[in-house]
Amino acid sequence: MSDAIARRGLLAGAALALSATTLASRRLAAQEANFPTRPVTLINAYPPGGVTDTATRVLAERMGQVLGQNVVVDNRPGGATSPASTAVATAKPDGYTLLMGSPTLAINPALQPSLTPRAPQKELVAVAMGYRTPMVLHLHPSVPAKTLPEFIAYVRAHPGQVNYGSSGIGAVNHLCMELLRARAGLDMVHVPYRGGVQALLDLRSGRVQAMFSAALEAAPPITEGVTRGLAVSSAQRLALLHDLPPVGETLPGYDVAFWQGLFAPAGTPAPVLAKLEAAMLTATRDPALVQRLATQGVAVVPETGAQLAALLARDSETWSALIRDAGIRPD
Repeated sequence: MSDAIARRGLLAGAALALSATTLASRRLAAQEANFPTRPVTLINAYPPGGVTDTATRVLAERMGQVLGQNVVVDNRPGGATSPASTAVATAKPDGYTLLMGSPTLAINPALQPSLTPRAPQKELVAVAMGYRTPMVLHLHPSVPAKTLPEFIAYVRAHPGQVNYGSSGIGAVNHLCMELLRARAGLDMVHVPYRGGVQALLDLRSGRVQAMFSAALEAAPPITEGVTRGLAVSSAQRLALLHDLPPVGETLPGYDVAFWQGLFAPAGTPAPVLAKLEAAMLTATRDPALVQRLATQGVAVVPETGAQLAALLARDSETWSALIRDAGIRPD
């Protein structure tokens, strides 16, 4: 008799446990179906006020309209973007904490492997592309070259005599020039700065002779005639400086840019990822938004999470090989 009672107790306990599990599963499914029910935080690793911040906020506002909840931008600059990306990689994977990721996700593991996340492609999941900002190669007028082939010929004729500036070791504009240097076989001297402002000032004054800059930063000195624009780093021409040809017309296959895309913590439920991807794609297909950002040299790119993941994989391969082969080391 006692055995029967015990068995009935065990069965009742199992039924209750199953009921609780089922209830929790249904509750989770409902939460995912109703996502989002509160504001979403979008962490941006760059400071307020710049092009990256402006573009992120424009996209976040449009995403919020689609989702029916505010998407709040949280700027966390510094630390080679590691603090921002780590905060998202270690966040609860529920879709409420997202990252506006950049090429540093591809650069840091090769340049500074001690930084976290050490494996961004495993610790984060790509949601959708946001935009690309091609870099513009421009020169101080003391360099007589008026085209990229002429510049390559000039540097080859003056090995070790042309200085180029960047916003820091491992910055995208540094790696853009290193990639050009490697593919064209050039001998130039890198002068790294702590940020792009002083580097651009020294390009204007002629202390450095060449530099890749973001389009919006390069446009004013080029328009003023203070610097001379030669080419853009992307495969496509740029609306803001349409006369400048792609570097790839001289060096086939050259196609790089600064970009930002939406990432979530690994393990975020598929239904939530699908809603976030759809919201970003709606934002990046908005003609008014596209036109607004084009005036700032920003090319909005309506691409899926799979396409963003493929870009991150390609960039990781390109930059890790360049950093290794060129012997680039952080300060």
